[in-house]
Amino acid sequence: QVELVESGGDLVRPGGSLTLACKRSGHVFGVNVMGWYRQGPGDQRDLVATISKDGITTYSDSVKDRFTISSDGATLMYLQMTELKPEDPSVYYCTADNEWDQTFWGQGTQVTVSS
Repeated sequence: QVELVESGGDLVRPGGSLTLACKRSGHVFGVNVMGWYRQGPGDQRDLVATISKDGITTYSDSVKDRFTISSDGATLMYLQMTELKPEDPSVYYCTADNEWDQTFWGQGTQVTVSS
């Protein structure tokens, strides 16, 4: 079992920046990929970015060049968000995929973009 806890969600002005964090605990070995998803009201949950245990990153087109995913290689993962737009507000979820094809989810953290 892997436990994930997100933090850092906040209210930010358009064009502003925010960094989310995800702390991983429990059975931390065997996790191959971690990622961030987001879900707006009435929307489906969309993939934002991923980072593999080897540090390889991927991004959705909507956030490429604005968001940066990173990890300390142990228990913490981050999502640095810049140039936040009105379409970025969502609940952001941290995920972890392990070598047994299990996916674990955090409880989410709310990001609001408003002037």
